[in-house]
Amino acid sequence: MPSLSWRVWPALVQLFLPTAVIAEDPLLDGWHDVWFFRFLVNMLGYATIIVPGYFLISYFKRSNYLDRGGGLCYPLIKTCVFGGEDKSVLLDDVSVSSRNEPDSGSSLKQALKLTFCAAGLQVSYLTWGVLQERVMTRSYGAMSPDHQGESFKDSQFLVFMNRILALTVSGLCCILFKQPRHGAPMYKYSFASLSNILSSWCQYEALKFISFPTQVLAKASKVIPVMLMGKLVSRKSYEYWEYFTAVLISVGVSMFLLSSTTSKHPSTVTTFSGIIILVGYIVFDSFTSNWQDNLFKYKMSSVQMMFGVNLFSCLLTVGSLLEQGAFFDSLAFMTRHSEFAFHAVLLSVCSACGQLFIFYTINQFGAAVFTIIMTLRQAFAILLSCFLYGHSVNIVGGFGVAVVFLALFLRVYARSRMKSARQSVLPQKV
Repeated sequence: MPSLSWRVWPALVQLFLPTAVIAEDPLLDGWHDVWFFRFLVNMLGYATIIVPGYFLISYFKRSNYLDRGGGLCYPLIKTCVFGGEDKSVLLDDVSVSSRNEPDSGSSLKQALKLTFCAAGLQVSYLTWGVLQERVMTRSYGAMSPDHQGESFKDSQFLVFMNRILALTVSGLCCILFKQPRHGAPMYKYSFASLSNILSSWCQYEALKFISFPTQVLAKASKVIPVMLMGKLVSRKSYEYWEYFTAVLISVGVSMFLLSSTTSKHPSTVTTFSGIIILVGYIVFDSFTSNWQDNLFKYKMSSVQMMFGVNLFSCLLTVGSLLEQGAFFDSLAFMTRHSEFAFHAVLLSVCSACGQLFIFYTINQFGAAVFTIIMTLRQAFAILLSCFLYGHSVNIVGGFGVAVVFLALFLRVYARSRMKSARQSVLPQKV
């Protein structure tokens, strides 16, 4: 029976994916290394945790557990399934007042804070991007040109490393600093956790099939599918400048992709599999942000959100890794290659610190300033990647990159102008 299943799996993989897609994987040692198969195996691992949890939650809700419940597990079940309170207090009411407090300080103090936020975001995410490309596209332990070394393949383990440190940092912040009374049912974080895990996995996995500059541009152009989804599903209307900047972004990305040149190293080539994985990243990441926005209707802080999402992310990833036997294989890889262990830990530190800088910057200066800083970071990331890893960008491609970031800055400028215009009109109505 086991031998039969090992014969069926390759046939199923080939049925779902063309032979050309399978042959694209630069790190492929066998059919079990096909990215689509790894994705399916990961999903099965998550299902072994999510499905029993779903039935347990359904049982507690149907059986009126709150009315008849009691005992040692009652507080835990109440927190996980039912939560503490209703959506009575919006976090926006708290964050707006706290965000306006720093305005009373001196201009020098505000400038120093802004410099601190910008430097923290740039250092955290530029280092994170460089390490991400290093880990996923280069080998470890190469002693000579004839001995190419070992490549690390398990993107899910890197996701787990990032989430376990982020969970630790956010947990310490919840303990050390006063937080609002938590009211959301804990299980609701699992939806954002699952989509966040899958988007992060796609982000790491895509680097095996596309160049890092291509990935950065794809992440910068997420505004296009978000607008399309809002128009089709939510019947949203957009301003003329939003359509104009969306067209500019699509033109810039097209110019960059069409002008890309291939080279001998796999990390500089954009493949069909890479495009599919990038689409998956955009879909999962869009769901994560929308679900988190919905959760913020409960009274909670950003650090509590960070803790809840990372808690379930750790649970899902470590469960899947242990079921596959990949957890100890990855630990063995870390013991064989101390350089990889250092890179993986530093990658996690940059990810956790970056999340804290994100929350602090938005709280102090608002989303517009944060968007400008991160847009600059994406431009610097492309330049740094091209310098360190030899990605070639010709004049047409460089012009396409400039068009994309010009469009992003226009969006930030137009949105801030409209917001200030609305605020100036509000007192007249009152």
